[in-house]
Amino acid sequence: MSRLTPENEAIAREIISRYPKPKSALIPLLHLSQEQNGHVTDEAMVHLAELVDVTPAEVIGTCTFYEMFKREPVGRYVVNICTNIAFQLLGAEELLHHAEHRLGIKAGNTTPDGLFTIEDVECVAACTEAPCLTVNYRYFYKVDGEDFDAIVEDLRNGRQPTRKAAETGPDGAIPSHGTLALERQHIPADRAAGNADPDSAPAPVWLEQQA
Repeated sequence: MSRLTPENEAIAREIISRYPKPKSALIPLLHLSQEQNGHVTDEAMVHLAELVDVTPAEVIGTCTFYEMFKREPVGRYVVNICTNIAFQLLGAEELLHHAEHRLGIKAGNTTPDGLFTIEDVECVAACTEAPCLTVNYRYFYKVDGEDFDAIVEDLRNGRQPTRKAAETGPDGAIPSHGTLALERQHIPADRAAGNADPDSAPAPVWLEQQA
């Protein structure tokens, strides 16, 4: 599946309606596309360009700027292991090598069964919790090799990890790659603030003073 499904196109149009300019919705639409397909396909980017009235080149320019958007298929679970200096001092390189050995792949690759992708990343903004990794951007703090093995074993067998992630809540649910939230935001029409066209807004006072 490549372009948005009819159901997701309806969601996309609702998202677009929240913005004064359609192209401002591009980032949430890219997330919607990735949630559907697991990565952002060329066909999806053409579809998004049509929906927000920009060129496909503008869509790919936005897509390639952000690391979270994947242009090629990845595993159901993307494991990011930070090896920044604070993490290296507390065993992150050893954790990365352990993960590579445990899954039989090098960082940047996906297991043959399509379940796991390992990524060696520079920063996950959790230096006080090193060594730290994320699975589909859900944090696991102060992880050692034994913790990693338990997480992998649970996910491989369709179980929620007994070593709970920091952001998933008490059930420990980790959705497939591309799913940012388990509940989609919806703003009722009577609660919406309304869109203001930025081109019709008065110039800032500081800018008028310089004129």
